[in-house]
Amino acid sequence: MVNICVIGAGYVGLTTAAVLAELGHEVCCIDKDQNKITELNNGKIPIYEPGLSEFIAKNTNRLSFNTNLEEGVKKASIIFICVGTPSLADGKTNLSYVDAVINEIAPCIHSYKTIITKSTVPIGTNEQIYEKLLAKKISPELFNIVSNPEFLREGSAIYDMLHPDKIVVGLRQDDTQSLPIIQEMYSRIQAPYIVTSLNGAEMIKYASNAFLATKISFINEIARICEAFHIDVNDVSKGIGLDPRIGPHFLQAGLGYGGSCFPKDVKSLEQIALSKQIHPLILQAVQTVNDTQIDVYIHKLKTLFPDLHTKKIAVLGIAFKPNTDDTRDSPAERLISRLSQLTCDVCAYDPKAKLSHDQHHVRQVNSLDEAIKGADCVVIATDWDEFKQLDWTEIKKQMNGTIIVDGRNCLNRKEIEQCGLRYVGVGRG
Repeated sequence: MVNICVIGAGYVGLTTAAVLAELGHEVCCIDKDQNKITELNNGKIPIYEPGLSEFIAKNTNRLSFNTNLEEGVKKASIIFICVGTPSLADGKTNLSYVDAVINEIAPCIHSYKTIITKSTVPIGTNEQIYEKLLAKKISPELFNIVSNPEFLREGSAIYDMLHPDKIVVGLRQDDTQSLPIIQEMYSRIQAPYIVTSLNGAEMIKYASNAFLATKISFINEIARICEAFHIDVNDVSKGIGLDPRIGPHFLQAGLGYGGSCFPKDVKSLEQIALSKQIHPLILQAVQTVNDTQIDVYIHKLKTLFPDLHTKKIAVLGIAFKPNTDDTRDSPAERLISRLSQLTCDVCAYDPKAKLSHDQHHVRQVNSLDEAIKGADCVVIATDWDEFKQLDWTEIKKQMNGTIIVDGRNCLNRKEIEQCGLRYVGVGRG
């Protein structure tokens, strides 16, 4: 058992803190937001993530939440940096939260600390953190910097942290102390270790997210071509996905990628490349395809409804993916915004997520029935299981129209058409 301080009670920080406590460690999770800390201490979890609230409740004897960073850092031998690294207007990464952490922990380092960065940061950031601490007169005998990026999927983050496919550890060249400390901390987790440089670990994280985003944009572009030739893109996805060199994951055509990671990380990697005079053509194409994917669906709706502005559109899904309430860069919200601009009457429903801001002509309702009643068109914008298992005979009875737009290519076309409804996907022949 080791004493650990997790700085940042956001998505990554809370998951990291809860799992480390489950592994038997003493964990203090620090955040500046007093309201959030109060809620956590009262058993209220600020995000929806399956299993997270149960893990936090189960480990209250080993897991605490407060705003006192000095106390948490002084007590801990391991410090995790889990603060946000959002995009700036130009696509570069905003490191102000990471910089603030370094400035605040520096005066608190009086005994040896292993400082682990879990936040996704541009290549070279961890080396800069090391230099900044030296510049603040912190003895190199008192700390080491480790890059240990997270590879958590929202909706299955607890499982992913307990059963990772790898543990990436980036170390400084002369660091012989940190790896055994990391291995002891994760001793109950079975996974191969990828041990590399600090820059190498940062690059693995960016390359991983960029590749997955590339697969999504690739299949969306293929879907556009399939549609022109009346080919079902799902058949193509299955056909290429069985090739072990390609694999089946992230080959589902739809509204595009979103969330807190892919959009900002692809942009950041593009900017990192440009800073070295490298023109990242593939990364730029990935973003172009994703940025225009909503246009494909808007064009379909305008073709189906020349008087689209007079129609009631039920949009099922607000979160960027199922099993989360995260709406950051959500394709579903981007679609809703476009429909709002077209002055459609939009009725939105999601089992967990809330619209991030008010929009004209848009109402969020509390039930499926309320969203669908009288709708001229139903759009599946997030592939929650409950949307994939709808009773289409009942749906038809409640609707005013007959159009079902499958924005995630996740529905059974035959079932829908057998109920007298018209199925519309992308690249479905």
